Amino acid sequence: MEIDEDQLKKFILESKLISRDDLEEAVKIAKEKKQKFGDVLLSSGKISEADLRRMEAFVLGIPFVNLANQKIDIAILSLIPEPIARNHNIIAYKKSDTGLEVAMLDVDDIAVTDFIKKRSGLKILPRLTDSNSIKSALVLYRKSLQAEFDNIIQKETSSIKTVSKDEGEKSEEELKEMAEDLPVVKIVDSLVFHAILQNASDIHIEPGETELTVRYRIDGILHDAMILDKNAAPGITARIKVLSNLKLDEKRLPQDGRFKIEQNGEKISFRVSTLPTYYGEKTVIRILKENSHGLSLETIGFHGEGLERIHESLKQKIGMILATGPTGSGKTTTLYTMLDILNRPEVNISTIEDPIEYQMPRVNQTQVRSEIGMTFANGLRTLLRQDPDIIMVGEIRDTETAALAVNASLTGHLVLSTIHTNSAAGAIPRLIDMKVEPFLLISTVKTIIAQRLVRKLTAEKEKYFLIDAELKNLEKIVNLERVLALLKTEKAIGPKDTWAEVPFYKPVKGSDNNLGYSGRIGIHEVLKVTSSIKELIIRGSSQDQIEEQAKKEGMSTMLEDGILKAVEGYTSLEEVLRVVSE
Repeated sequence: MEIDEDQLKKFILESKLISRDDLEEAVKIAKEKKQKFGDVLLSSGKISEADLRRMEAFVLGIPFVNLANQKIDIAILSLIPEPIARNHNIIAYKKSDTGLEVAMLDVDDIAVTDFIKKRSGLKILPRLTDSNSIKSALVLYRKSLQAEFDNIIQKETSSIKTVSKDEGEKSEEELKEMAEDLPVVKIVDSLVFHAILQNASDIHIEPGETELTVRYRIDGILHDAMILDKNAAPGITARIKVLSNLKLDEKRLPQDGRFKIEQNGEKISFRVSTLPTYYGEKTVIRILKENSHGLSLETIGFHGEGLERIHESLKQKIGMILATGPTGSGKTTTLYTMLDILNRPEVNISTIEDPIEYQMPRVNQTQVRSEIGMTFANGLRTLLRQDPDIIMVGEIRDTETAALAVNASLTGHLVLSTIHTNSAAGAIPRLIDMKVEPFLLISTVKTIIAQRLVRKLTAEKEKYFLIDAELKNLEKIVNLERVLALLKTEKAIGPKDTWAEVPFYKPVKGSDNNLGYSGRIGIHEVLKVTSSIKELIIRGSSQDQIEEQAKKEGMSTMLEDGILKAVEGYTSLEEVLRVVSE
């Protein structure tokens, strides 16, 4: 069933999902890159995947289905084995007298439909869907897998080998024996598998007085995953240490390590940190999908004036671009996305990172190793002798690194880095605290980005409008007149709409306990260091004065950008206020 692209273009234009100019630009890029124009629209953020798939389904003459938060009978779901469903993006969701309805991303995958037809003995009725639907349905497999996991826990924790000596006296050989014990291997494998299945970013394994608690961080929020017997703790910790090449018999000092696996063709890296606590070693595992790619500035939440400012700064040959925000706010992802744009054959890109979170082709990435003297500062000194055009410094965290980064940008390099401040304007006094002279700052810093991550609402969401009391409370923290003007400029509302006509959305809790949210998107403020901002820096103006001037020159604050995304239905107002106030 080949999609008629001319007909697809016609339907997309008639639906007014995008402008004619955007469509023509996408068609032009698609021809240059030999891609489908729909894929170009998706990667640039001009159209949502759900809208594109709906249009494709209309052209093909088959139904489009949205499985997000839909209850599917486990017996029907299980007609397609989980590995097949995951690898081929196909879900069995409805069985009737006419056959088995399956939701797919690629309805031309004849091989898999033939396989399922033979396996089930039913006629296969293909339906088009989107990635979010597939992901939400794959989570339903967890319910059947959870029973299997519970069996492992119940059977295996009781059979985990114990050693007669006190835990503190166990030798390295005994700990290694525990780590290789089959029940322990099964438990750790299951913990990791479930974390990946639920799109968790971190696994926390926390020993207590009577039990071992496992928690997953999903969309920035920690959730209890399971409670295990405390006797399982030493074996599980030892197994993780073996995987990440850590010292088994060292329990008094923190340790850091890494390991990798490949699951369904996807390379996944795990960054492990152990920390001694009162009841034993706590282990935290950060999950990093190494071949995460295809991100664009639009898809991670940039738009409008802020997006144009970043693209303008990326055209510069020298200077500094800084991303600011607390830990876990997506700064590194933003930097990697910008590096992906800059990554061309004619430039030499070098990075110094701690840790290297994603591997990029044609980029020379160096890992900080402070224990042997390979610090950010020392690494940056060496990078400057490697003839780089573009340098990424993972973090500016001390005076020496700040001075070297500024010097690198002065001597003909484009420098990208992160710094821990709460706002874009706050990066200026922070760098001055690090002994960077104001006259050097105005010569080097071009653009400062501040950001946070907010949870995205699922397709099942409830529209509502703010009442007067809610508007008065909102007015205490943001200029409503200014925000209304921003909403009109971004065409999120009509040119004559008032606050009474501005829609907001509430989460509707899903059956898989996702609280109505799935995934995250960035809210940003992008400060361009203009001539007037430079004057304020030289005069030693405060952070508030710099921010006020930036707002006069068109900068939207994170709160304003968050309200815009709430109005557009990406997130809820409560989520924006929760994140910005943290």
